[in-house]
Amino acid sequence: MSMSVVLMLIFFVMSLIGIPLALSLGLSVVVTVVSYGLPVTVVGRLMYTSMNSFLLVAVPLFILAGLVMGKGGVSDQIFGAANSIVSRMRGGLGHVNIIASFIFGGISGSSVADVGSLGPLEIKAMTDQGYPKDYSAALTMVSATLSSIVPPSILMIIAAVTANQSVSACLAGGFGPAILLSFMFMVVNSYISIKKKYGTVTKLSFKKIVKINAKAFPSLLSPVIILFGMFSGIITPTEAAALAVVYTLLISHFFYRTLDWKELPKQIISAGVTAGTILFIAMTASVATYIFAIDQLPVKVSALILGISQNQGIVMLVFGGVFILIGMFMDATAAILLITPVLLPTAQQIGIHPVHFVVFMVTSLSIGLTTPPVGVCLFATSLVSKLKIEQLVKAAVPFFICIVVFLITYALVPGITLVPMNLLT
Repeated sequence: MSMSVVLMLIFFVMSLIGIPLALSLGLSVVVTVVSYGLPVTVVGRLMYTSMNSFLLVAVPLFILAGLVMGKGGVSDQIFGAANSIVSRMRGGLGHVNIIASFIFGGISGSSVADVGSLGPLEIKAMTDQGYPKDYSAALTMVSATLSSIVPPSILMIIAAVTANQSVSACLAGGFGPAILLSFMFMVVNSYISIKKKYGTVTKLSFKKIVKINAKAFPSLLSPVIILFGMFSGIITPTEAAALAVVYTLLISHFFYRTLDWKELPKQIISAGVTAGTILFIAMTASVATYIFAIDQLPVKVSALILGISQNQGIVMLVFGGVFILIGMFMDATAAILLITPVLLPTAQQIGIHPVHFVVFMVTSLSIGLTTPPVGVCLFATSLVSKLKIEQLVKAAVPFFICIVVFLITYALVPGITLVPMNLLT
């Protein structure tokens, strides 16, 4: 049995019996290295080298920015501003849910942070206006995937570094699928809300709208500053992450006066714990990649896939099915780190643009955050809404159908990624 197969089997068995993901991957790597007589010293060397990257410093910083936003009330301001604009429409609060996730993603880059910060507020606001709780929670869950696609997505940064592609190009490419998916979610939300008469229509005066948005302006300005800084070349993605932390701290404490400095150490520790788990997975995955290379797994997989078809569209559809299936059973970060070195060579061999591959992969795996059996956002939404997993999945079926249509369209139209990438970089 090949080294790659042994490694993956050990990893999946350990994961299924409840061993933490980072530990499962680490142990499976060590067992494989020892069993096949590979030099043990390579483990420490590769783990150290994989973390020796300035770009990866952005990961804990964006996580911290998301935590500060939630604690400092910045997410509340974003929600209020979005609500003031579309509250006069049937299904308006559903649109607010989607727009708020899009804007929030432009600061935090994390779907789980979106659910934890905006989720309770969005679900309560929607149920107060007559939306069923299961529908409100389901929309909150699926719209949270946008935060993992919209720049500056943490998953996109990790994927770009893993694929050795420009981080700025991959982040810019994320705008296309994020905008298209947001629009499609809004179409589905409008149809369901009008058909079932969900929600109420609230007409605010122009003066009231201006007042709400004026107060929320510093919050709404944060993603603009961060993204403009990155795509103009003034700052790097890592410096943008630091700027996100500083800016959200300043407006939360001095403008909104909702953040106590005494709370900051707790937020830093929490961000460190979360980032530590993500980066430990990245460290151990670097050794797995080394084993895959020795075992010539990319070559074998390439031959298998190209034996099916060499048409770019068909291959991307195959990739999409693989990504969704993997995303249903594996953490997105681990999946990115393990499958990128295996599948990217195949994509490049038939002329698929590597940035399109990276963004499509992240987008597809982000969907896995909402699907059983191990969707992180699914469990997080269940926790904040106090609804059963089965209720959430059932209510989300129309949006899952929408996502399938979106992924098929996206797989066949690379311009969805490449046009915004070319415009912004």
